[in-house]
Amino acid sequence: MKKYLACLFSIGLLLSCQTESKLAFEPTELLGENCVDCPQIIVQVPNALDGSAVSEAINRSVREEIISILSFTDDEEIDNVNKAVQSFTDSYKELKTKFPDEVPWEAKIEGEVVYEDENLVTLKLNSYSFTGGAHGYGSTTYLNFDKKSGKELENAQLFDDFEGFIELAETQFRKQEEIPQDQNINATGFMFEGDNFHLSNNMGYTSEGLQLIYNQYEVASYADGPIILVLPYSEINPFLKYKVKG
Repeated sequence: MKKYLACLFSIGLLLSCQTESKLAFEPTELLGENCVDCPQIIVQVPNALDGSAVSEAINRSVREEIISILSFTDDEEIDNVNKAVQSFTDSYKELKTKFPDEVPWEAKIEGEVVYEDENLVTLKLNSYSFTGGAHGYGSTTYLNFDKKSGKELENAQLFDDFEGFIELAETQFRKQEEIPQDQNINATGFMFEGDNFHLSNNMGYTSEGLQLIYNQYEVASYADGPIILVLPYSEINPFLKYKVKG
């Protein structure tokens, strides 16, 4: 009986430690003005709560992404989300006064935590904006953070062997997209700059593996949509700085 209780205690302690290592987030929502001549703006993102260095870095990076998507003026420095929302709104209203038939603008940004372990946390932001023209534009942004240093990571900082990973990624990309290994990377219609393979601008840890997303226009036409490559950790752990167990 004592052994059984000791076992239960150990399991409970382990689960408790795992829970404590997780960052605390709360969902936050920001909406634009509700009026006839206002664009639709919906922002739903997680907000890190504990005030640690990594939480502050996460919230700062998310704010910067939102500002980048919504800012529509060069006349003033936009340093917070509310100003960015106002910039997007004012730009549409100004255009509407000149062109009354202008189709309403819209912007939607959704964020979620898609991966976390004791060393690293990854957020994924999906955004869509329409500001006139034939169609809107959607994109995905990954944000990776080192929980111990409290810093956002550049893509190259995810790897111990960056060049080796690029070679593996190209091989797997060619297999997935049916591009012969002995032909130019653009042989089947892709648009890699300089006819050379390069990693996507956005990559992030997920439960399925490291995901690389080439957003629309990055290496293919708008009609092709985003190009997604998922590389299992069992194949890429030798190249990673932040290795995934299991």
